[in-house]
Amino acid sequence: MLEHLGSAHTSEELFPLVAAARQRLAPLQDELDFLPSAAASRSVTITGRRSIALWGSLRRVHTDLGFEVLADDAFAQLVLARVIKPTSKAGSIRKLDALGIPHAGLRSVFRCSARFRAEDYRSEISQLCFENARVDGNLTLVLYDVTILCFEAEHEDGLREVGFSEECRVDPRIVVGLLTDRAGFPLGLTCWKGDRTETLTMLPKVMDFLARHDLRDLVVAADAGALSAANLTALDGAGLKFIVGSRQVKAPIDLESHFHWRGDAFEGGRIIDTITSRPLPGAAAAAKPFRIRVFVMNLSGARRFIRGRGGRSGRVPGSGLSGTPATWRR
Repeated sequence: MLEHLGSAHTSEELFPLVAAARQRLAPLQDELDFLPSAAASRSVTITGRRSIALWGSLRRVHTDLGFEVLADDAFAQLVLARVIKPTSKAGSIRKLDALGIPHAGLRSVFRCSARFRAEDYRSEISQLCFENARVDGNLTLVLYDVTILCFEAEHEDGLREVGFSEECRVDPRIVVGLLTDRAGFPLGLTCWKGDRTETLTMLPKVMDFLARHDLRDLVVAADAGALSAANLTALDGAGLKFIVGSRQVKAPIDLESHFHWRGDAFEGGRIIDTITSRPLPGAAAAAKPFRIRVFVMNLSGARRFIRGRGGRSGRVPGSGLSGTPATWRR
C-alpha cells in the first residue's frame, strides 16, 4: 500500500475515493511510446483490418493444389470466399470486404463465371485433383454420393427443374454428384437437371472417370439409393467391384430369403455369402448365378474397427472387402 486516502461506509463515499486513487496512480505508471512524441492525443484510430492469417492459409492451399495455373484471380477470390462462407456472388464480395481482402468488383466476378463455363475450368480442376490424389492417396476405392440444391425460383429453366423430393418440396432444384477418393478428397463433380433421379447419375460419372484417366480396376462405394440393380449389373459387366452401404433394416432382395429362413440377428463382423440370379444380356432368358458377399458390422463393431486402424479405412480381415465400415457388398 502506497498511501491511505480515507475510509468509506457507503457506495457514495467510496466512488470519489476510488477516483482519487486512480489519479494518484496514473503518474506512477510507465507507458510504452508507441506514438510519435508530437502526437497531442493518446487515442488511436483504426483505419482498417485484414484477416491475413486466414487468407494466407487458403491461398497457400490453393497454390499447393496447382489451381494457380488457371491464372484467374477473380475466380480464386470467389472460390476461397465461398470456402469461408458459402453464399451468393454478391455475398462473397461482402465477405471479402468484411475480411479486409482486396478483391475484384462484382461485375468482374460475373464475367469470371462466364469464363468458367466457356473455358471449361471444371475439367482442368478435376485433372489437377486427380493428379494430387494419385500422388498422395490410393485410387483403388472411390466414393460417390449426390446432394440436392433447391432454389427459390418461380420458373424452371432447363437445369433447375422440379423433381422428386423426400421433403415434398416443389421448388426447382439441381442434382449435384460428387466422386471422391477414400479420404474424401474430391475427384470429380457433375451437375444434373433437377428431375433426374439419383440412380441415373452414378454410372455415367464413374464410367467417364474411368475413361478420362484410363483406369481399369476400381471399387465403387455408394449408398443403396445410387447403386440400383441396373447399376450393379453394369459395374459388374465392366469388371468393377462395388460396395453398397445400407442399414440392416433395409435388406437387399438377395438377403430377404436368408433373413426369412435364418433370421436377421447377427453378431458384428459376420460374413454371409448369397447366390443371386443375374439375367444374361441378349435373347437368352437363362440366368447366371453370381455370389454376393455381405459383411455385417454393428455400430460398436464399426467404432472398434475405426479405432483399431487409427481412424483410417482399410481391409476387413478375412472378408475380401475394403473400404470404410458399414454394410459392405461385393
